[in-house]
Amino acid sequence: MLTTIREAFHWLNSELFSVGETAVTYGSVLRFVVILVAAWIVSVILQKALQRYANFRNSLAPSSVYALKRITHYVVLLVGFLLAVASVGIDLTKFAIFASALGIGVGFGLQNLISNFVSGIILLFDKTLKVGDFVELESGVTGEVQEINIRSTIITTNDNIDIIVPNSEFVSGRVTNWTMRDTYRRIKVQFGVAYGTDKELVKKAVLEAAERVPHTLTDTHHRPPQVWLVEFADSALNFELVVWLRPEAVNRPGAVQAAFLWEIHTSLLEHNIEIPFPQRDLHIKSWNGEKAQVHVIRDETPAKPVSEPEPAPEPPSKNDAAEEL
Repeated sequence: MLTTIREAFHWLNSELFSVGETAVTYGSVLRFVVILVAAWIVSVILQKALQRYANFRNSLAPSSVYALKRITHYVVLLVGFLLAVASVGIDLTKFAIFASALGIGVGFGLQNLISNFVSGIILLFDKTLKVGDFVELESGVTGEVQEINIRSTIITTNDNIDIIVPNSEFVSGRVTNWTMRDTYRRIKVQFGVAYGTDKELVKKAVLEAAERVPHTLTDTHHRPPQVWLVEFADSALNFELVVWLRPEAVNRPGAVQAAFLWEIHTSLLEHNIEIPFPQRDLHIKSWNGEKAQVHVIRDETPAKPVSEPEPAPEPPSKNDAAEEL
């Protein structure tokens, strides 16, 4: 029976090719693949063990656990690869010389790949970027960091679009991290009213609008919403609503801005505050012989009679942006 088994697997000793004085057989290739698969399985088991340990302790930050898992994965695969090479019978010293020569050649042709790989290692050890952060790239892309891989980082936008960004862009470019140290942020919502409007009435109306938006932070550790007069424009008094946001609203800047503008517009209409639009007076000067005539063209829209009753205000419509979260 043993002889039959040996004859059945005799083909494993057949030589495929040789590396120097080392003959590579089917059996050595099989051992190489088996060791790599075993290293991958060990890596998966260690990552699950680290995740369970982190869930049990509840003292490690998710970003630190993620970085530790990725580094463990790379180290186990590297060790498995070296053991697989040694199992084939290739001298590791000669392999190191060959790898260094190959690395020089690859470095010239794959500089971007090597740069992204090194940048990915830096991001895993660095604390400036981690999984779950909401970032804004120099190109204007905003989104939440989902994965930090060897070559690239995956960012998911608020429109559920996955964007693959090379790691080198995070290291060499300017990145705005909205949630690096703290998740509380303050925004400024700009709006304008007509000249002659009572500033105190504007402040009252806009603060009421801010209270109706669920994104407004109302704790005692941050300043309450404020209304600032920031500019005397050509056709309007420009104000800003300065308000702190709840942590869950920081990652949705577009929806938050729309929610506050919606409620501000509703509140200004409720208090009969005019929202201006650009106005211009056009003066046309025409010559008729020696006598100059100046004509002034203005908006001749008749004013609404005073006795006409004001229409009943319509009930405020639903603020979809406020319920975006």
